[in-house]
Amino acid sequence: MKPRGFTQPLYVLPFDHRGSFEIKMFGWHEPLSDTQTAEIAAAKHVIYEGFQKAIADGVAKEKAAILVDEQFGAAILRDAQEQGFHFAMAAEKSGQEEFDFEYGQDFAKHIEQFSPTFCKVLVRYNPEAYPELNRVQAARLQRLSEYLQKAGRSLFMFELLVPAERQQLEKFNGDKKAYDAQLRPQLMVRAIEELQQAGVEPDVWKIEGLDKREDCAKIVSSARRGGRDNVSCIILGRGEDDAKVREWLTTAASVPGFIGFAVGRTDFWDPLVNWRSGKSSREGAIAEMAKRYREFVDIFEGAQHGDK
Repeated sequence: MKPRGFTQPLYVLPFDHRGSFEIKMFGWHEPLSDTQTAEIAAAKHVIYEGFQKAIADGVAKEKAAILVDEQFGAAILRDAQEQGFHFAMAAEKSGQEEFDFEYGQDFAKHIEQFSPTFCKVLVRYNPEAYPELNRVQAARLQRLSEYLQKAGRSLFMFELLVPAERQQLEKFNGDKKAYDAQLRPQLMVRAIEELQQAGVEPDVWKIEGLDKREDCAKIVSSARRGGRDNVSCIILGRGEDDAKVREWLTTAASVPGFIGFAVGRTDFWDPLVNWRSGKSSREGAIAEMAKRYREFVDIFEGAQHGDK
């Protein structure tokens, strides 16, 4: 079955972080109390209000989307559906090296409960490492891919991470940036094609930032090979600083097939920290998140149109 694809502009504000959010933002560890869970959910609602303000301030609703988890964001998922927003919902268990479903064999029931625009997975897949792990992950992902295509509602969004293995880093004397620039792009191409061969057919690939336009073009070529003409890519912020995210957005936007971005922590982290510490008001945090999100939209669209 060929993927359905998605070719419209897509600007995602992701805040489906769970384990990292609990620990780094709140200093908490599982299991959480009901009070702690509610406090995290409330913080995520502030991010959602930043997204809504950005739309009220001029970002086109049909191009905007959120990505949130069910654990802390069920109320947000329901409201996004009622408001007619594009929204993605995470399906993977948080913080795992090996992909597995957050809700095990009940994954379909949870997807159907919310009917998100996109069902999203985050997967660590290095084609030069752990072939048995890759095979097991691909089998689970193929099951999800087949389910989504047969159900015909939610599209499949695939966040591909290719973490460096020790031997790979050694080739660059431990320089992670050199690995990112020189080896990771070709590993991503191989990963995409291996997953396709295994029957995993995303409609949208979420791609780690790339420094070179030609690497972005190679990723699109692989994503769209074999008649997958409507499959598209979006670029990740990966929690990088503002300057690096702007660079990645500008590079990707110039390549047909990259339809947008998913930038989360660079958008919401500092405003949320400042609000929680009392350095800014709730309204100030919401306004700052909305401003940053609008700026990323402007950067991407400006680069698409060749603005200087």
